[in-house]
Amino acid sequence: MLGENQQYIRSMQLRRHEINDYEKYPFCLPAIHDLTELHFHPRVTFIVGENGTGKSTILEAIAVAWGFNPEGGTINFSFSSRASHSNLYEYVRLIKGVKKPRNGFFLRAESFYNLSTNIEELDAGSGGPSIISSYGGRSLHEQSHGEAFFATFNHRFGPQGLYILDEPEAALSPLRQMAIISRLHNLVQRNSQFIIATHSPILMAYPDAAILQFNQNGFTEVEYEQTDHFLIMKDFINNPQKMLKILMDSDC
Repeated sequence: MLGENQQYIRSMQLRRHEINDYEKYPFCLPAIHDLTELHFHPRVTFIVGENGTGKSTILEAIAVAWGFNPEGGTINFSFSSRASHSNLYEYVRLIKGVKKPRNGFFLRAESFYNLSTNIEELDAGSGGPSIISSYGGRSLHEQSHGEAFFATFNHRFGPQGLYILDEPEAALSPLRQMAIISRLHNLVQRNSQFIIATHSPILMAYPDAAILQFNQNGFTEVEYEQTDHFLIMKDFINNPQKMLKILMDSDC
């Protein structure tokens, strides 16, 4: 497993002196407005928080600054379905470790369909080995969204990799999310590093990981049991009838 200072990305620094207006998007986002630097765990870092805090925007900037396509895939992908990514990556400096990854992938739930389409288009015009063979050999469009995600994890991800994942749980059942933990652990033991933005209390239960929780005031590093996701889910599961009564009796 990767040790301290051996990870592929040690930290992300925001070049604040180059930013002229913090009232404009994306610099106005809570996660970015006062950000100076994020430090990453050698193996697994979770970025968590409520919708709209800017965690996915930060993750996207890290991925693009590394060289990944904004819509996902390996660094070899260069397609663009819609240029919707922010320019935050232009103000990001990545502090890299001494090792270089042999593999890598940027997976984002919202544009995975576009990635699947691009794979089919490239394979249709190629006379060489098919790209889809490294994803299990079956068209990602011919599988459910969850099956396609799972096939990518199982077949395309390999050892000594840098994996940046934006809400990988989006299409996965709780059982499949637990299976992803097993796959993630296997890859961690084979010198891979993960940076993951997630809402899943299942995924973020992975032990010995850093959890950076973002809110309207910035971010703090917290323990698993301190995350809002864990506390809210625990309250709901322990007493669903009480929680449902509170929710259905409220005026909001």
